[in-house]
Amino acid sequence: MNGPCDVVNPIETMTYLNFIPHPLVGTPYGLALDLTIVLALVCWVLSIIFREYGWVDRIWSICPAVFCLIVAGSTGFDSPRVNVMTVLVCLWSIRLTYNYVRKGGFKIGGEDYRWSHIQQKIGPIPFQILNFVFINPVQLFIVWLFTAPVHSAWENSGVPLGWLDAAAVIAFALFWVGETAADNQMWRFQTDKQARRAAGQTIDQPFMTTGLFKYCRHPNFVCELGMWWVFYVFSIAATGSWVHWSAFGFIALTGIFIGSTRLTETISLSRYPTYLDYIASTPSYIPFTTMGRVKPKESA
Repeated sequence: MNGPCDVVNPIETMTYLNFIPHPLVGTPYGLALDLTIVLALVCWVLSIIFREYGWVDRIWSICPAVFCLIVAGSTGFDSPRVNVMTVLVCLWSIRLTYNYVRKGGFKIGGEDYRWSHIQQKIGPIPFQILNFVFINPVQLFIVWLFTAPVHSAWENSGVPLGWLDAAAVIAFALFWVGETAADNQMWRFQTDKQARRAAGQTIDQPFMTTGLFKYCRHPNFVCELGMWWVFYVFSIAATGSWVHWSAFGFIALTGIFIGSTRLTETISLSRYPTYLDYIASTPSYIPFTTMGRVKPKESA
């Protein structure tokens, strides 16, 4: 028993908070995994009660910051690399949460339109299976997984910061600025489009093709993925190894974004016939390349 003057080790305290058996029991990142499992269950229950399936989307931008803060707090904020990573993720979280709030994503009825599209396409029973298997647990597990480099940094807290860390900070910041710019451009475009529609005016251009969207069709996705690819560099700096299990996070996230892109563009093509010209002339992700361009005859 601890005496009144004893100092409680936060890592030992974490051991008692891990209540689901897994390999990371007794670690702060293991606690984050427990929280992930609980949140997945809560989101699934809420989706059943409210018949809305965007609950994971509503906490997507918050969870990584919480996970990193758990890890950083367990060290008493005494690990420079973990602290730097936590600050970057908190900045990411603030930006993404703000963008989601202004789009109305936290309001009842503000779920992503793509969930409704999928439900109509595959039917109610398969969709409920998807909801139980993927929408809640798998998505939240991936959110937990792409923050895994912070666990690598925690495990190797004695390794000093170096040039790789500095490069990662600069690259992360550049991607953060790029995504902020892309989201703001899209927000202004959509706001103007809605205002024109409300005023009964003709909308000549129904989708975004200017600004950063002139150079690739999904600059916000590029920057989002870029930040989490760069986040893995901190794991490399901490472990000294270029290949580490924490890489599975950004790899899985990339897979989700590729699938999301295809779904989004399928919907856009069904709504806007001229979108075909856009995908034929503009690369999907990497500017100044032909990657992701689809010729009209190939898309038919």
